[in-house]
Amino acid sequence: MTQSPQKKWAIVGGGILGMTTAYRLAQQGHEVTLLEAAPYMGGLAAAWQLGDVTWDKYYHVILMSDTYTRNILKDLNLDASIEWIKTKTGFYTDGELYSMSNSMEFLQFPPLNLIDKFRLGATIFYASKIKDWKKLENIHVDEWLRGLSGDNTFNKIWLPLLKAKLGENYTETSAAFIWATIQRMYAARNTGLKEERFGYVPGGYATVLDTFVDKLKEIGVDVRTSHPVQSIAKDGEQVNLTYQSGIEERFDEVILTVPSNVAAKMIHGLQEEEKSRLENIQYLGVVCASLVMKKPISEYYVTNVTDDDTPFTGVIEMTAMVDKEHFGGNTLLYLPKYVKASDPFFSLTDEEVKELFWNKIVSMYDHINHDDLLSFQVARAKNVFALATLKYSEGLPPISMSVPGVHVLNSAHIVNGTLNVNESIMLAEKRLPEIIELANKRKPVEVQL
Repeated sequence: MTQSPQKKWAIVGGGILGMTTAYRLAQQGHEVTLLEAAPYMGGLAAAWQLGDVTWDKYYHVILMSDTYTRNILKDLNLDASIEWIKTKTGFYTDGELYSMSNSMEFLQFPPLNLIDKFRLGATIFYASKIKDWKKLENIHVDEWLRGLSGDNTFNKIWLPLLKAKLGENYTETSAAFIWATIQRMYAARNTGLKEERFGYVPGGYATVLDTFVDKLKEIGVDVRTSHPVQSIAKDGEQVNLTYQSGIEERFDEVILTVPSNVAAKMIHGLQEEEKSRLENIQYLGVVCASLVMKKPISEYYVTNVTDDDTPFTGVIEMTAMVDKEHFGGNTLLYLPKYVKASDPFFSLTDEEVKELFWNKIVSMYDHINHDDLLSFQVARAKNVFALATLKYSEGLPPISMSVPGVHVLNSAHIVNGTLNVNESIMLAEKRLPEIIELANKRKPVEVQL
């Protein structure tokens, strides 16, 4: 006799997007295998060891408006454990550190005059009301912001914010990028310039990921780490995966959540236009230093730096939000620098990065000296998020490829948002149903029993 089995799915890439995709598929009764090349799950959300401290490799925060993240955390029984904190924002400009964490400090901010401040507030309010974000894909972000806020406000406020996430690549970016950023941050406040509440799960994303992996296994997902995929090709009515070990395995459907340029190399049999579109996605990478220090440098969770000679693109002091008990009473600091994968900065050694970054921190904060540094580690990722260039959404490849049963869903498909955990989860929640609908039109292979 014959039996039509449930669909057998492979998810390539074990970041938050891949984990969420596997979770939702398994909940619907599918047979799911989650494949991750690294020895751990989580991708950019993964944790690592800093001396005696275990925390996120790259900095993350939960906003009260991050409903997709919080829904997953509810499933994991972690949402109620989130610690919500009012954070402060600093600006380091012209050698001085200023607070701009509430409306009064905004009005008193010395680098801007009253007209500049009015135009800044008006820009934020205007951007928060825009619904048709696609029009903004036709305008460079610096041109749009200069026109709305003026040159001085752009140089003192917007430029450091853009550099904090884009480095010098802001000149290639459309206004849709800052629109998405404003939308997310505006949603986190009752009104545009009120105090924010940021949150974290005690234990950081190490706790979240460990709990998530346990949940995946509990509902039947085959979770495999240290399992790199070498190639993917059509094999009759199925899809054949060849692992770097040389072992082959067949699936009905495969979803790749890896970067587009990586997917282009893996998938055999793509049409030339498809492959070209995958390869043409420009990614920004990050070189991010994690510092454990004996004492804090400031009271600000984020300090935006306007000085041109600063080697990093911002200062994130995690212990301005997270209780120091998680770090043995010490301070955890992140110093990121966002650059393209081809940038020579990626070739610097850890010691060279340390010399550049630490010397700048010591010069910025008089009360800090070399004896205060306990640990300095450098993390690097070359494909962090796709650069939102002009008319970006028009050049995206389709999610479902011309190779039957092969789908590519990754952060490049976040066309009206900025990369963060919430956007990654939302991408899975919104786009997975259409992948399943298409997959259901393909007849599973019948197995002889």
